Amino acid sequence: MTRRGLNMVFTGSGKGKTTAALGLGLRAWGQGMKVLVLQFMKSESWPTGELKAARLLHGFDIRPMGAGFLRYDKPDELERHRKAAEEALAAAREALQRKEYDMVILDEICVALQKNLVTTGDVLDLMTLKGTQQHLVLTGRGAPEEIKARADLVTEMREIKHPYPTVEAQPGIEY
Repeated sequence: MTRRGLNMVFTGSGKGKTTAALGLGLRAWGQGMKVLVLQFMKSESWPTGELKAARLLHGFDIRPMGAGFLRYDKPDELERHRKAAEEALAAAREALQRKEYDMVILDEICVALQKNLVTTGDVLDLMTLKGTQQHLVLTGRGAPEEIKARADLVTEMREIKHPYPTVEAQPGIEY
């Protein structure tokens, strides 16, 4: 059986896309692979559990590169978010070209697509740029059909029940 790097997508309206990607990254790290997670929507100011944990794992790097929560009632913020997404996209290109990492996870890149911060063409280019032995993982709601068609693995999370309407986001569960 041939081994090769895969393009993988975790999408859908249900919870667990980032969690699944991070679990896959942890599994890869446990097998001696170097893992890079570029977060397109989360910023350094949000102290997530995964960021705290990754600081303890040499070779499992997480870089929150987003500008944080995007508020549509403040249109002047859109440019700041677009610039952050472009920087994350450039970091992804560089990581894939340098082949320093065995797995590159682009967390919430599909959300950046939905908000027109990056283009489908940009993401398809990354999927092509990926080395033959590198794994590329894309997460976020609403992955476009073109991206799902190009992927080797697509998992769609479907929400059946969620406590969010009555329970606020909790550390260790939502972040």
